Amino acid sequence: MRLKSNPAADQRGITGLETPIILIAFVVVASVFAFTVLSTGIFASERSKETVFAGIEEAQSSIEPRGSVVAYKGVLADSTSTVFKVTFVVSNPIAGEPVDLTADYAATDSGTDPTVVASAESVTVISYVDKNQVLNDMPWTVAWLGNNDGDNLLEDNEKAEITVWLLNRANATAIGTAGSIAYQTTEGGMYSTATVLTTNDEFTIEMKPPSGAVLNIQRSTPSQFDTVMDLN
Repeated sequence: MRLKSNPAADQRGITGLETPIILIAFVVVASVFAFTVLSTGIFASERSKETVFAGIEEAQSSIEPRGSVVAYKGVLADSTSTVFKVTFVVSNPIAGEPVDLTADYAATDSGTDPTVVASAESVTVISYVDKNQVLNDMPWTVAWLGNNDGDNLLEDNEKAEITVWLLNRANATAIGTAGSIAYQTTEGGMYSTATVLTTNDEFTIEMKPPSGAVLNIQRSTPSQFDTVMDLN
């Protein structure tokens, strides 16, 4: 004989204690998930804000040219005309970040050849490129025009005249040599008279501040050299 089960005795359910335990578990899991989502969102938002601020700072740290690019004629020992220095004026965009223009060189009292400045540490680098050579760290000097507060920072409403020295003016020799055309790697400038600028030569000067965009100046020499040449 089979015993019939009693339906009333086989009913199952949960007690009052199990219900809050399950609810608490759901709340904890939901809280952890919500915290993870919020943390990810906040982190992404902060990274986006940092990217925007970095872009703004990069743009504000840029420098821009003002006016003409001027080249000055030098004469080699064999009477060949060339360019011994190039000058241009730069300024800081409106509300831009200051740009450090501390130079490793200073023009002599006569304004001809540059001399090394003791203990100067330049953070702005100027390079030179033409069809014959790439010079990554050219000697350059700075002269402040008009408004200047006495430091080496290019700030709002200030203008600086940058002189890039390709050669010494005296006999158009390499920078840092004493009457010799030999190239000195510690001084910069042209390698030799075989690679100097002549007529109708293209060249590029890049001014690289510690932050911000690179100022790129590309010009060509004229078909005939004058003492002072406006390359615009």
